[in-house]
Amino acid sequence: MPLNSMTGFARSDGYDDTVSWVWEAKSVNGRGLDIRSRLPGGMDQVDAQARARITSRFSRGSINLNLQTQRKSGDTEYAVNRQLLEQLMDVAAEYVDRPGVEAARIDGLFSVRGVVEAREQENEDKSVTEDRFAKMLLDLDVVLQSLEISRQEEGARIGGVLNQQIDEIEELSKAARVSAAAQPEAIRARLAEQVAEILDAGLEADPDRIIQEAAVLAVKSDIREEIDRLDAHISAARDLLKQGGVVGRRLDFLAQEFNREANTLCSKAPDNELTQIGLDLKTVIDRLREQVQNIE
Repeated sequence: MPLNSMTGFARSDGYDDTVSWVWEAKSVNGRGLDIRSRLPGGMDQVDAQARARITSRFSRGSINLNLQTQRKSGDTEYAVNRQLLEQLMDVAAEYVDRPGVEAARIDGLFSVRGVVEAREQENEDKSVTEDRFAKMLLDLDVVLQSLEISRQEEGARIGGVLNQQIDEIEELSKAARVSAAAQPEAIRARLAEQVAEILDAGLEADPDRIIQEAAVLAVKSDIREEIDRLDAHISAARDLLKQGGVVGRRLDFLAQEFNREANTLCSKAPDNELTQIGLDLKTVIDRLREQVQNIE
């Protein structure tokens, strides 16, 4: 399956004998699936079906859906929402004496969304309206398919970036594994030195304490476990990228695990070489996490 981004845009238009329309769908990153639709009044039926079709296609992303309609004939009817207009006028009156606030003008109030709206002619046959809604929904399917393709194309681009970043992490992991400080001989030497420091501190009379301290120092000195986990995360990330589909959350979890191992490696690093490798790892992982936020 292709790797899907949560970013995309699509547009489509249509018409019948009396009305033309334009669908636009824009998708950006989101923790879940957030649908925000903006349709003309009287289209609750279309809105409900539009939401259902979006939900059937997408799992994550903030999707803004907009429908604009326009009658071809010159006899479009408009309705004034007098209740809303009166409410706006009452609110405006409360601020008329406020310094620096100009008095509200009627033309400005008319421009507020919902005050003046085009409406279907009341004498239009119901079957004509339903047929128009059906055509609109067919055009919506075209828009959603285009949006899906747009997200897949962006996902393919991001997938290439992610694979490069995984390659970088793998190279740094290999460099950490072969670094001088990670070799068993170096670890034993550091451990012997630290045990000697414990003995010099006067703990020679307590063998159990020496064994306990030595075990703690051994764990703190050995970074091979962190490198093994990094390699396991690399393999898991590659599998997810090959799998594609809705894998964004799992990739985000892996990015957090990558960061955890890099932090531990830095904290254990006994020399500048290994510290620098750990810092380079953190830099790449931060870039990886940024890209993963775009994946569905």
